[in-house]
Amino acid sequence: MNAAPADQIRLLDVQALDVRLQQLAHKRKSLPEHSEIESLTKDHTQLRDLLVAAQTEESDCAREQTKAEQDVDQVRQRAVRDQQRLDSGAVTSPKDLENLQHEIASLAKRQGDLEDVVLEVMERRESAQERVAELTERVGAVQGKVDDATARRDASYEEIDGEAATVTKEREVVAGAVPADLLKLYEKLREQQGGIGAAKLYQRTCQGCRQELSITDINEIRSAAPDTVVRCENCRRILVRTSESGL
Repeated sequence: MNAAPADQIRLLDVQALDVRLQQLAHKRKSLPEHSEIESLTKDHTQLRDLLVAAQTEESDCAREQTKAEQDVDQVRQRAVRDQQRLDSGAVTSPKDLENLQHEIASLAKRQGDLEDVVLEVMERRESAQERVAELTERVGAVQGKVDDATARRDASYEEIDGEAATVTKEREVVAGAVPADLLKLYEKLREQQGGIGAAKLYQRTCQGCRQELSITDINEIRSAAPDTVVRCENCRRILVRTSESGL
């Protein structure tokens, strides 16, 4: 393949721009905010799960408290009715009076037991409410950190993507001036060789594989016409000759 020396030099410009695009893509992918957001999101999820559990517990306690208070109220009302019957004098039979007094005493004990249950449930509910408040605050704090890290990541994205857009436009212009067949070969080699399809020959060393060329290879390149597209015998990349090639 033949190409004017200027076109071959221009290929190095395309390569430099492609390297810069690779660097920007790597930078975008490797932003420290990625791991920060991942870690914070994991913490946030765990805290949210704990918060939901605490809210469920508080809700269960609320229902349990309501039920216990209703039980107390029912026992209290029954005790009031029995006491009214006792005080009214309507019950005259000694046995019935004894039974009524016994029932009033039993209801008083039952009411006391149920009130203890209410207090115990209220304590558990208060503890759950405190836990809900604590976890709500912690969830909010972590969410704030997630939002901050996301904002910093997005700002970096904007900066990187802006530069990448500029480099891409510049590459389109430069690559547009490279002969189609030379550019096609370069693209093929770039895909095969880890993103580097063309390299400068500098002081008899290929800057693509960093291998010094043999005397035989140097002599062949030296004798090649200026418009001959030469390749590195080690890595097969396009070798671009310049005044610094050491020929």
